[in-house]
Amino acid sequence: MALLQPQYVLFERLKAGPGRTAGYRLTDVEHIDQLDRSGEVLYRNARYGAEYAIDRGGLSALVAAGQIPVLHMGQVAGARALEAFPLRWVKVLLWCPTETTAARSSGRGDKDVDARLRAWRETRQDLLENLDTPWSVVLETDRISPSEAALTINKAVSNETEAKVHDIGRLVS
Repeated sequence: MALLQPQYVLFERLKAGPGRTAGYRLTDVEHIDQLDRSGEVLYRNARYGAEYAIDRGGLSALVAAGQIPVLHMGQVAGARALEAFPLRWVKVLLWCPTETTAARSSGRGDKDVDARLRAWRETRQDLLENLDTPWSVVLETDRISPSEAALTINKAVSNETEAKVHDIGRLVS
């Protein structure tokens, strides 16, 4: 996949546990615990039987290399936790209906479609409980192409789009 801006880099979260390995820095729970105790963990969560963490050191390394970290997460608390890291964040909410999620998951050959749909429901509930959360960009991925989404996000980064409250209740209902 061609990138609009080569400096955009997917942040590889720390992961301890089973499941996918691509796109993660694999570790163990003890290491995440140690980083957490030392204040290095910005956000930590458990999903799909694994522990995940976003660490200051990992983000700092990308920024020091002149790269723009792109983080993928499914919790509002995670998006808020990143505010503790000194970077101008562009918060993007990507959303699609549960039917689209199921079709995409099945189409990828995921063996855990039910768990992914459970995560979709948990994310929906999280959004409904945090309707006052500001987002820089809200995109319905079932209505636009990936390239249109990338262009919209790049424009928001370039224009330093400020986050604002959107009608998320309508979106996820």
